[in-house]
Amino acid sequence: MLSMEAIANPPAYARARAAVRYDDVARTLVHALKYQDRTDLAPAMGRWMARAGRELLDEADVLVPVPLHWRRGWSRRYNQSGVLARVIEAETGVRVAADGLRRIRPTEQQIGLSRTERASNVQGAFKVVSDRQSVIEGRRVVLIDDVLTSGATVDACARALLRAKAASVDVLVFARVVDGPRTPI
Repeated sequence: MLSMEAIANPPAYARARAAVRYDDVARTLVHALKYQDRTDLAPAMGRWMARAGRELLDEADVLVPVPLHWRRGWSRRYNQSGVLARVIEAETGVRVAADGLRRIRPTEQQIGLSRTERASNVQGAFKVVSDRQSVIEGRRVVLIDDVLTSGATVDACARALLRAKAASVDVLVFARVVDGPRTPI
């Protein structure tokens, strides 16, 4: 199914899948992985992602984690999207191109920004550098991230990958923020 939002404002990526809905439990897991050095959570989270994204991963040539700017990566010591991508690589055999995409300028954290501010914040922030073009060109890419909120970050990444002539870009995340009332499982 396509959401009304996707119909009204189509993203650059083709499909997106999430392992879980972003709720209190998912937020606790994501924040522990991202901010509290709980990389021990990544194997379970990555396996859940691999199951949820099986359809995308079966068709994929390469996994590309959403990159951090080098300054943020230095302060965190690791990229949580990269850690999740490595688990998915081990589960599926689809190789990770960790340096296939770069964040070429620092951006504010997206937390607390409106949808419009998020899109503006990441506009032009990502690029496939020329020496990595061959890793992306003609490939079916699955972009890996921890959370899909407004979609601004993955959309900016997908645009950069498509400019580098990726054959297609799909998105696989651990958790998806869903607006509106809770739907029954």
